[in-house]
Amino acid sequence: MSRADRVSDRVVALELDLLLVSSLVNVRYLTGFTGSSGLALVGPERRVFLTDFRYVEQAEAEVRDFDRERFPQQPFTHLAALLGPGALRLGFEDSVLTVAEHRRLREALPEAVELVPAGTPVEAERAVKEPGELERIRAASALADDVYRLQAQRGLVGRTEREVALDLEGEMRRRGAEPSFPSIVASGAHGALPHAEPRDVAIAAGTLVTLDIGARLDGYCSDCTRTWATGPLGTEETELYELVLRAQEAALAAVRPGPSGRDVDAVAREIIAAAGHGEHFGHGTGHGVGLEVHEGPRLGFTEQSDALLVAGHVVTIEPGVYLPGRTGARIEDLVFVTDDGHEVVSGFPKTLTTVG
Repeated sequence: MSRADRVSDRVVALELDLLLVSSLVNVRYLTGFTGSSGLALVGPERRVFLTDFRYVEQAEAEVRDFDRERFPQQPFTHLAALLGPGALRLGFEDSVLTVAEHRRLREALPEAVELVPAGTPVEAERAVKEPGELERIRAASALADDVYRLQAQRGLVGRTEREVALDLEGEMRRRGAEPSFPSIVASGAHGALPHAEPRDVAIAAGTLVTLDIGARLDGYCSDCTRTWATGPLGTEETELYELVLRAQEAALAAVRPGPSGRDVDAVAREIIAAAGHGEHFGHGTGHGVGLEVHEGPRLGFTEQSDALLVAGHVVTIEPGVYLPGRTGARIEDLVFVTDDGHEVVSGFPKTLTTVG
């Protein structure tokens, strides 16, 4: 069964006639189109891809099993002509379509067309990866491992955080990838910011440095965080790293089909809280990775993480502890959920690495 067939089954279950897919990531997933302007209609009887004149030839090469339509400057007007005058229930991606776009769509469509918020049916399919997707993610992860190895050889001390971040991203590009998000390089007290932006500040000896990188290769992402030492550490930093590593490995051991994302998060969270640092771990333990670096399923402490893990999910396990004004550490692996457990895809060592 094709991706479009599976999404079509969800469309039927939602009691819709058609789904309008406007997220470009979801359009790519369904049609193979990699350009920056496209829409798709998916339903039991219809599969239509729409783009503008800039991408007609590209769509001919990339899009299969969908009727292809070129739309003018007002795509929703063309969409109305395609749908015709009859009554139907048209679902839309309510987490994607803006209020302004919804207004324009409503104005363009006949009154007989009912616009229905459809949630995230395409994302639900994307969460469970096919074998070919897993191999692309594996390749992106291996590339990031190679970049880490090279960076460890080049050293950190005396270089600025921004210089190291640019070097990391340059190596990804030299290997045919793009960063899947802006790289994080955070040393010393700056490591207490989970999403720290690299600064024009030299990295000192004898401190922790958190590096968080991801590569996008052939459309698919990786995500991996390592925290390195730049020389002998104080007791607080050493104990902090050991705590995060213990929590991360315990949460990894809980990854398998069956538990919810909230269950896995609780494993890491309880260890960190028992050590007196519960207030210093404010983000979730992980998230899904695929065509986007942050997608479903979620592994956190809210109801958004109640979904059960199944084979084919690709998730991160990344607890961290952040001590404002002092230091921080995070360790993150990329993990495949398998039929009988899990496979850790990140290959760079997690034992505390000293990089001068």
